[in-house]
Amino acid sequence: MTDGLTTADATATSAGTRRLALISIAALLVILTNAVLFLFPPLLPVIQTQYQVTTVAAVTWIFTLLTLGGGAGFVVLPRLSDVIGDRNTAGIACAALTAGALTAAIGDSYPALLAGSTVMGFGGAAQLLPLGFLRRALGENGLATSVAVLVIATGIGIVVGMIGGGFIVEAMSLRDFFYILTACFAVTTAASILVIPHSRPADAGGSIPVLGAAWLIAWVGAILLALTQSAEWGSTALLPLGIGLLGALSWLQVQRRTSNPMFDHTLFKAPFVTVACVVIALIAAVNSAFLVLLSTYAQIDPSYLPPEDSYGLGLTSLQTGWLMVPFAVTFLIGGVVAERPVAEGRGTAVLVAGALVSAAGLALLVAAHDQQWSYLVASGVIGLGCAVVYSACFALVQTAVDETKAGMAAAMAGTAMAIGFALGSALVTTVLGSSTVTVPGTDIELAQKGLYGPSYLLTIGLAALIVITVLISRARTRAASHI
Repeated sequence: MTDGLTTADATATSAGTRRLALISIAALLVILTNAVLFLFPPLLPVIQTQYQVTTVAAVTWIFTLLTLGGGAGFVVLPRLSDVIGDRNTAGIACAALTAGALTAAIGDSYPALLAGSTVMGFGGAAQLLPLGFLRRALGENGLATSVAVLVIATGIGIVVGMIGGGFIVEAMSLRDFFYILTACFAVTTAASILVIPHSRPADAGGSIPVLGAAWLIAWVGAILLALTQSAEWGSTALLPLGIGLLGALSWLQVQRRTSNPMFDHTLFKAPFVTVACVVIALIAAVNSAFLVLLSTYAQIDPSYLPPEDSYGLGLTSLQTGWLMVPFAVTFLIGGVVAERPVAEGRGTAVLVAGALVSAAGLALLVAAHDQQWSYLVASGVIGLGCAVVYSACFALVQTAVDETKAGMAAAMAGTAMAIGFALGSALVTTVLGSSTVTVPGTDIELAQKGLYGPSYLLTIGLAALIVITVLISRARTRAASHI
């Protein structure tokens, strides 16, 4: 009898240890990948100065390529986990993170950083892998656990990225910083291979739509290029815009007819899946636009500009990171707040509430974006709104499918989120680049101070589109129910 109890206790302890190890590696993946995403915005002014990048659009492309690489990763990696297993996929993602950071470190130049950020962006899609492997490994509690880990660890990752990156760069060079990132990712690669089980759905099969993913990123990139370079290129920007739009139309036609589409068409017919993907793209655009606007304005030193053109807070990248601490704190709270009402079937109401909260924070910055206190308050409000919407969107998409399609569902939401991130930064960069002032004695161009208010108004418009999208979806659902 005693031996039986001892065996049962040992089994329970072993299961608990495995569960803890899985949750820990999941949290590590989410923290590091989000840290990469959030460390770049406060470093953009530092990168612009160190690598002598002259225009606002050029330096922002580092962040844009990071998110576009993430778009490709969000398509390929979660789907890959459904086909070749969770452990192998996590190893590939972490290897990409390691290679991207090493490229930036060895190259130590603007072109190398563009290439490295793209590869790191692809690997950064590993943040969605826990939605699959935790759900598969932990049974019926796996879905709730995976969403909770994703939201909480994202909040921690924001702090690590926004503050940790600035702290390290103040003490060392950008090159040394990327070597440190390389070491961190190499350790994470080894830990992922050791801890994550080689599990996959029994009926997994098929091939990965690599061509479709590359095609998607190509036409999105062409459109973003046209937007960000429109002020500098003029009518020439219509060429990449036309190519991008033509690529989008042809991509949609091919996806409808191919036997191996990027996403299962039937998933879009599930309740709230389409609206959740549209909304997560919009809230990601709000998020990235806010990050770019805060980082650029806060780190501009007014003493470097003529009195009539001067603006900015003159902060370092580390000090800018501290302005984002309220965002990270409320991001943690928002994920918890959203969980219960979404589980009770009030997901669309949660989306509207989150969008309105984010818009309220942005409205404060329209009126007072020249004060540090306004950024502290607004970042907390915006972080809460963003977290509520992210959490609801991921939960709505995952709830609509069974675990055999958990990877594809995560890919759908993740791809929409990555495109939204890239679009948000491109839109505000277009506005900021429309009228610039040159820093005396250099070739570096900065946005005119009067463009920040309109940029925040544009971002509020993105939040308003979330409300409109949800209301249209509700109206169509009600109309369909009466047929």
